Order: sequence, then structure tokens, then C-alpha cells
Amino acid sequence: MTPKPSDRAPNTAADPDDIIAQKFSVAAERNIKPIQDVLAKYLPTSGRVLEIASGTGQHIVAHGAAFPELMWQPTDISAMRRASIEAYRKVMGLENVLPSVHMDACAQGWAQQRGPVDVVIVVNLLHLITDADMAVLLDEASQSLSSSGMLAIYGPFLREGMTTSQGDADFHSELLARHEGLEYKDLGAVASVLEALQLRVSTYPMPANNVMLIARKAD
Repeated sequence: MTPKPSDRAPNTAADPDDIIAQKFSVAAERNIKPIQDVLAKYLPTSGRVLEIASGTGQHIVAHGAAFPELMWQPTDISAMRRASIEAYRKVMGLENVLPSVHMDACAQGWAQQRGPVDVVIVVNLLHLITDADMAVLLDEASQSLSSSGMLAIYGPFLREGMTTSQGDADFHSELLARHEGLEYKDLGAVASVLEALQLRVSTYPMPANNVMLIARKAD
């Protein structure tokens, strides 16, 4: 699927309070295009996309504008972030981006509530949760997919147990010091979990030493 230009003009009738409520992440804005370039190779021509932990909302409105044939569902566990997502959605006026919903992706049972979906997207989350929580998330994500569905995961990873830059090493150490169990996950280990869930995995190097994993239902 070829992405359409995502520089959609904001809704000129937007409530000023919504504009104020929008949070902004420089990193999120920077990685929109690289993520879209990979997604464009795999996204279906129509269907439902569930984004886990939509954060500020910058990504999902950009993707909604770039891929208007798809219906996009934002989620987040944080009320503050959901308010930002809603603000972006209202300001952009995108009919194919649904109202954001509360969802704890590390709790069992959400696949039955939210699925089946054609695509699940997870961006910059795995290193912020424990291995046990990640196992739940990946299992639920695989269960939520339609028969031809795919899971897209973007973020920083260890390679064979090692970081690939000093910046990643510093952040990895900071995460470990902040909370036991928070750390960069190993790329090979995550791929092995996905394969055990009967998903076929492709990996794409991304800017800033990040990686995009595309995991699709096995034929």
C-alpha cells in the first residue's frame, strides 16, 4: 500500500482547548516516516488497525492520514495520554481514526475484547515493560489477529545480548536502575517468541539503531 501525503491540514474549526491538550514528542515525530515506509510494504488495502500504547497520538493521526482506507483504533493506559490522542484526532478531523480507549496491553483478555484485527502496532514499548508483561502482550496480540493479520513492533533492541551504541547502553542501564525488569529486550529472543506463536518474522534496520519487526500469521 502506498502511503498518501500525511501533511493533512488541521481542522480550522478545532477547539482551542484541543490544540492546547496536544502533547508533542520530537522522537515520535522523527520516526513517523521510517515506520510508514515499512508499514506500506505490508498493510492490507482495508481493515482494522489496533495501536497499542498510542502515546501522544502523533503516530496514529499521521498513519490515519497516510493510509485512509484503514480504520485505526488508538489505545493507551494513561488518561493524560488518551486526552492528547483525542485532541490530535479532533484537530485533524480524521474519520478513520476512532476515539481512543483505555487498554492495558499487559493484562490478559484484551484480545477477545478488541479482536479480531488485521494489524497490531507496538512502538517503543517493549523496553518499558518486564519480560512477563511482554509475554502476555505478545500472546494477546497474536490471538487478536485475523487469519491474515500482522503484528508490527518498533523500538530499540539488544543484539545477541549487547547494545549497539553508547546512547543505547546508557539508556539500557538507566532503565535497569529505574525498575527491576525494565530493559532492552534481545531481538533474537523476541523473534523466537513470535515464531513460537506461529508468526513469520521479518526484521528491518531503522534509524538510530532501532529495529522494526513484522510478524505475520503463518500460512
